[in-house]
Amino acid sequence: FYYDRIHVNGTAMPMRLRSAVGLIPLIAVEVLEQDVIDRLPGFQRRLQWFLENRKDLAAHIAYFDADGDGRPDAHGHRLLAIPSRERLERVLRVLLDEREFLSPHGVRSLSRTYADEPYEFAIGGNTYRVCYSPAESTTELFGGNSNWRGPVWLPLNFLLIEALERYHHFYGDTLRVECPTGSNRWLDLREVADELARRLVSLFVPGERGMPPFAGGDARFADDPHWRNLLLFHEYFDGDTGRGLGASHQTGWTGCIAITVALNGGLTKEMVAMRGAESAAIRLHASIIHPHSYDLG
Repeated sequence: FYYDRIHVNGTAMPMRLRSAVGLIPLIAVEVLEQDVIDRLPGFQRRLQWFLENRKDLAAHIAYFDADGDGRPDAHGHRLLAIPSRERLERVLRVLLDEREFLSPHGVRSLSRTYADEPYEFAIGGNTYRVCYSPAESTTELFGGNSNWRGPVWLPLNFLLIEALERYHHFYGDTLRVECPTGSNRWLDLREVADELARRLVSLFVPGERGMPPFAGGDARFADDPHWRNLLLFHEYFDGDTGRGLGASHQTGWTGCIAITVALNGGLTKEMVAMRGAESAAIRLHASIIHPHSYDLG
C-alpha cells in the first residue's frame, strides 16, 4: 500500500494509515502508443534520459510492455504509471476488500477496519487517533462538514474507474483480480471498473420501498410525486448506507455520475469500442451523439 509520511525534526516516518492517500497513486496512469511516441522525438529523448539517469525515481514507475522488457507490445502499447503490475495487484486487494474500502455504493475514503480499531500515532508524548466515520464528521475539523474519514466521494471514484479502464487497455485479459476480495470471483480490470460504476449508480436507483440510497430513508423520495423523481447531488455519501451528506447541489463533481450512467447504463457498440484509451470528454461526446434510454427516475 502507499502511505503518507510525516516529517518531524528532519525525520520522515510513514503513517501506516490506509486512506485515500494510498489509492491516488493508481490514478497516475496513461497508455502510450508507440506510433505517437515516434512522432515526438523530444519527448522520447527526455523520457529515455529520465529512465537512464534517474534510476532512483524510474524504479518506482512502470514504463514497459505487458512482458516487462521495455519494448512495446504487439499493439504498440507502452504503460506509463506509478505502480508496477505487482504493486497494482497488491493495492487492489485492499481497495476491493469490503472490510476495507469497497462499500455497497463505491470506494470509501478511509478503510472501514478503523471502525473497530482506530489508527493511533504517537509522537512527542502525544497520541493522535483516526477513526472511521462513514457519515458526518465527529470533529470540528473543516467546520465539522467535509469529511475524508470514510464517506464515498464521487470524483475519487470516477478517476479510479477511468484508471482501471486504462490499465485494462494495456493488460487486457492477462490481469484478473478477485472482486470483492475473498469472493473467489475473478474479473479483468474493465469488469472491476464496471462493478465500481454499478455501485456508484446504485446511489440514485430506487431500492427497498422505492427509495434510492442517497435519500437516507426519506419517504418523500418514494411516495411524494413532487419528490419521487428528484435527484440531489450531495457532496459525499455515507460509506455504509449511501445516504447523501453535506451540500446537496454538487452538480460539479457529483454530477459526473451522469457520465458513469452514460457509459455503463446505455452503452452502444460504438461506445464500447471507444472505451479504454479515449478521454472522458470524447466518450461523453459519444454518449451525447448516441443517446441512451437509461432513466434514473
